[in-house]
Amino acid sequence: MAWFFQSGHAGDLILLVLAGEALWLRLRGWRWAEIAGLLGPAVLIVLGLRAALVGAEWYWVAAPLALSLPLHLFDLRMRAKAHR
Repeated sequence: MAWFFQSGHAGDLILLVLAGEALWLRLRGWRWAEIAGLLGPAVLIVLGLRAALVGAEWYWVAAPLALSLPLHLFDLRMRAKAHR
């Protein structure tokens, strides 16, 4: 099982599940912008995880993690506006 994580395939599997979820949401009538706001931060965090698992340079780990916060905050702002 160690090879599954060391190779980054664990992250690939999670990304595949997230892609399936995005497709499922789209088929249920969600707009792509809504899906990106909801799942985008998770995708970025998993990309950072995958980079860490394969021993990538620190900036390949840090960049997607740092980008996930603004996307998450944007999603929260859009949801707050929708509830007003």
